[in-house]
Amino acid sequence: MDSDVLLLNAAKKKNEEALARIFDLYASSLYHYALRSCDDPLRADDIVGTVFTVFVEQLSTGTGPAANLRLHLYRIAYQLLNTDVHHDRWTGSRAVHFIPSTGGSSPSESDISRELLEAALRVIKYDLTDDQRHVLFLRFLEGFTLKETAAILGKKVGNVKVIQNRATSALRRTLEHQGYEITEPPLDITEFLTSNASERRGEYHPSFLAT
Repeated sequence: MDSDVLLLNAAKKKNEEALARIFDLYASSLYHYALRSCDDPLRADDIVGTVFTVFVEQLSTGTGPAANLRLHLYRIAYQLLNTDVHHDRWTGSRAVHFIPSTGGSSPSESDISRELLEAALRVIKYDLTDDQRHVLFLRFLEGFTLKETAAILGKKVGNVKVIQNRATSALRRTLEHQGYEITEPPLDITEFLTSNASERRGEYHPSFLAT
């Protein structure tokens, strides 16, 4: 993107306003990507701080990106997340099913959609493989293309396609097994994730900048 190139050129000259602008643009989305991946707010916050530390060091040594700044920052975040040797596993209930009451009002469409999203995120976090989790998060919650996702993960596009197909099939099967009706009417689970990508993001206040 042209704006990325301008920001990068200014950042390479140690322009503090450009560096601050880059942080403001990407810190929050990086935090939520990391949080969804590791399920640990402190670790996610540390990931963001380390991403920008690495990025600034790369700029100072002339090894930073020439373009596509967002992709580059996510690649650093993924590499940091991928070095974690263990992941916290979900120990509570796998899903809270919406069962409409026959005597009262049925849950609204937005309630059902929100509950399905929560269930889908739990399945992605705790029931899929690491590769499947990152592919679904990057493709449908962060909006990267197949080619960009492959670049972040250091894989071939064909491999990412296979991982994506297996991940979406496993996600659908698990949700249906848990009692979620996602076939009548037909629901494209990938479109559902994309359309709900901004849900539950919240505001991000980096602790490593606190005075």
